[in-house]
This record gives sequence, C-alpha cells and structure tokens, in this order.
Amino acid sequence: MNSVWRTYAEWEAQVPAAIKKDSLWRMQAYRRALFLGDLGWRDVTRLIGDRRTRALADQLYRAVGSISANLAEGYSRGTGRDRARFYEYALGSARESRDWYFKARYVLGDEILEHRLTLLSEIIRLLLTMIPQQRGRPLREAEITYRLE
Repeated sequence: MNSVWRTYAEWEAQVPAAIKKDSLWRMQAYRRALFLGDLGWRDVTRLIGDRRTRALADQLYRAVGSISANLAEGYSRGTGRDRARFYEYALGSARESRDWYFKARYVLGDEILEHRLTLLSEIIRLLLTMIPQQRGRPLREAEITYRLE
C-alpha cells in the first residue's frame, strides 16, 4: 500500500478493498473520518517534533481516531437508538478534534488548520443529520450554519 498521496481521490484509491467492500464504506461521514485519521497521522508526526505540542499530539490523534472508530461500531448496532449513541460519541470526538487542531495551529500552519477545520465541519454536519434519523427525533441543538467550500 502506497502511503504517498496528495488528494482525497489518491487516498481513496489506496484504501484496501476489504474496507471498501464493507457496506460501512457507503457512509460519507465514515469515509471522511477515515481520511481525517490518515491526515491526523501526518499532522501528529509534525506536532511530536515540537516539545511543546507532544501531549497535544497524543490527544489529537486519539480524538481523530475515535471519530471513524465510533462510526464503525455504531453502524454495527442493531437498533437506531444504539447507533445514535455511538454516532453521538463520534460527534463529540469530531468537536474535540476541532478544538485540538485549533490549538495546534502554531505548528501546523493556517493552510492545514483551515483544511482540517473544513473537513471536521463537514463531518459534524453529516453527523447532525444522521443522529436524529437514527433516533427518530431531532437533537436539541442550536441552529448552526457551517460554510463548506
């Protein structure tokens, strides 16, 4: 597996067939979260190089990895209510990741920060749609507009 890629399409092309053949792969939020996990690996490698951000790197990677992991676990649950619970965990991890990325901006730079925040906002938006669908009722959440470019 070649780990050198510059675009989402190049990344997707190198994802193993065993993952792509699973019905979970059809979930947009999962694909984006898995992509973010791979981006996070590169970002964390950079953060570990600066003594000041080593602990932050650990927290960031745990939060980023938790998004797709919770989506995968929730997808496998038998009831909508059970699925929604894990999707809510993924939502919490996405928001936590956004927070850690903001704190890492001094090392990662503006371009990477903007890209990761945009990707996380897209994941959050998708989850805010998926959770009520699984629960059968809306979340009690203030109206938020995310601008995606």
